Amino acid sequence: MNGQTHTSVLWFRHGLRLHDNPALLEAIKGPPNLFFPIFIFDGESAGTKLIGFNRMRFLLESLGDLDRQLRSVGGRLWLLRGNPSTILQRLWEEVALTRVCYERDCEPIWRARDAAVRATCAERGVRCVECVSHTLWDPRAVLRANGGTPPLTYQMFMHTAATLGEPPRPVDDPDWTGVTFGKLPPVLMKEFQVFDDIPKPEDFGLSSPGYGLVRWVGGETRALQHLKERLLQEENAFRSGVILPNQSRPDLLGPPTSQSAALRYGCLSVRRFFWNLHDIFNAVHQGRPPAGHNITGQLLWREFFYTMCVENEFYGEMARNPICLDIPWVEDPVALARWKKGETGFPFVDAAMRQLVKEGWVHHVARNAVACFLTRGDLWINWEEGATFFLENLIDGDWAINAGNWMWVSSSAFEQLLDCSKCLCPVNYGRRLDPWGEYIKRYLPELRNLPVEYLYEPWKAPLDVQKDANCIIGQHYPERIVDHQQASSRNRHYMQKIRESLMEQPSAHCCPSNEEETRQFMWLPEECVSHVLKN
Repeated sequence: MNGQTHTSVLWFRHGLRLHDNPALLEAIKGPPNLFFPIFIFDGESAGTKLIGFNRMRFLLESLGDLDRQLRSVGGRLWLLRGNPSTILQRLWEEVALTRVCYERDCEPIWRARDAAVRATCAERGVRCVECVSHTLWDPRAVLRANGGTPPLTYQMFMHTAATLGEPPRPVDDPDWTGVTFGKLPPVLMKEFQVFDDIPKPEDFGLSSPGYGLVRWVGGETRALQHLKERLLQEENAFRSGVILPNQSRPDLLGPPTSQSAALRYGCLSVRRFFWNLHDIFNAVHQGRPPAGHNITGQLLWREFFYTMCVENEFYGEMARNPICLDIPWVEDPVALARWKKGETGFPFVDAAMRQLVKEGWVHHVARNAVACFLTRGDLWINWEEGATFFLENLIDGDWAINAGNWMWVSSSAFEQLLDCSKCLCPVNYGRRLDPWGEYIKRYLPELRNLPVEYLYEPWKAPLDVQKDANCIIGQHYPERIVDHQQASSRNRHYMQKIRESLMEQPSAHCCPSNEEETRQFMWLPEECVSHVLKN
């Protein structure tokens, strides 16, 4: 083994970018390097254990973008299929591997994989370098600062995080001077499946759900383009005195501008996003955001959910999860199937579910509606069912954030148990957000000819109106699955019983207690809070 030359691997998992990538800087750091950037399809990394067509396509496009950028500086991204420990061991044997660098995946579901890799490397004298850059702060540092326990409320999290100081700023872009890209030996090319071209979702047994009207494209290049557009939007809003414009003015039909998927795969650095927003605000206002507002509230909720999950291997489920209420949900496979297919008979819910399956993304205001409808609002079905379906289909499906949001919406964790007077009405909520029904017409074309007064309650349309619209309820579009008033009344009774039980046996569940914290909820825009509290 040459003592003067390091053979380094950058193991991409999340963090699919070249900017603000401390693991990359470690991997190419001198003395002279032989450098292998790799991604391993192991059926687990990057959330591929449960993944649908749209999310896999976004992931593969992100890998393709990385490969193009690396080829422009004389390298390539090596895409292999196999077990990470086995692949790294063979690299040690064939190319004298000395260093493996990667960005930390903080969720506990990756712990066994990473422990196996560390053990393999330790046995062979290979140095493992693990860098924190998928989050603003190191979640384990937050736990240590909180006395070794999770901060059980968002307010407590913010207080604890403040003791750590401001999040680190992004690191410099890579300097490729002196870096020599390695080429896999032929023996490894034969031993493992190595993709010469970027694979397609079909190569992993996934089939397209059909044509969607909005097309999301993965990759760092597109993410940075969107960031520029987003920052211009934010700067204009700051100059107009508006905070969180994408929250206060939800646009169900607008072009794809959300950064959630780019953050989920690390195509965009959360630290760059955070500091760009704060620097622009401070340049416009020469100071901090006004009292009661946080211009990066959604990013901080992301941090909170990551911190809450980091030492909780059962965070994504109900029964064994120490922070989650064990609510006696019902099993109704027929109702669950109708919800998944967008056939509940409630047009706003159905439009959102069909958009989810076709396009892999839904605006957070619509996520609120369908999640509440499935759980405590109408169907009283376990939030785990919805979380699993979302995780598979959303391009920004993230184990920690997805489970955290579902626990919140279903009143299972993170707050005092909400009574159902705060449930979303699947009729009034949609009508308020989209009074002319354009969103419904886009995703439910069978309702396109119904008069607008019946779009949200098509069961009320007289038969002659249905005939004129070529949409007979029960034939061309399903009857409503429940009577919302009756279902919500029943669920209020259930919730009250649970509340009474909790009062008799006080729980240690998380409970943000003020409306401002509720406004920061990742799926809930500020302007909808008062509406939610009334419906």
